[in-house]
Amino acid sequence: MSQKTKILILDDEKDILNVIERFLNRRAMIDVVTITNPIEAIELIRHGDFKMLLTDIMMPEMNGVEVLKEVIKIRPDIKVIMMTAYSTIDKILECEKIGATDYVTKPFISLKDVESKILDHLGIA
Repeated sequence: MSQKTKILILDDEKDILNVIERFLNRRAMIDVVTITNPIEAIELIRHGDFKMLLTDIMMPEMNGVEVLKEVIKIRPDIKVIMMTAYSTIDKILECEKIGATDYVTKPFISLKDVESKILDHLGIA
């Protein structure tokens, strides 16, 4: 039996986490963990075997760019997809320079598109 691929989703909005988690959990090969606290998310990445992080950019305690910087230091191999309602090109370019793999805009036009990006970057058909 093959191992499930673990992904961590960080957002301060529980509703968004619930929607994405329910949608992605339909897939047998993905193990989705959700969290609202950026500091705890960084610790999970440090001690877990996550292959991907989806993180919101705008959060109260610590923004997604700061999270990205920390995560890339700890785990340069991890795939990071930024989620943003503010699709300003300079913010996206800044994230890509730091090491983000990709980005998706919120509200999600299609969860299927978000899922496709995740699966593509993880190499899951």
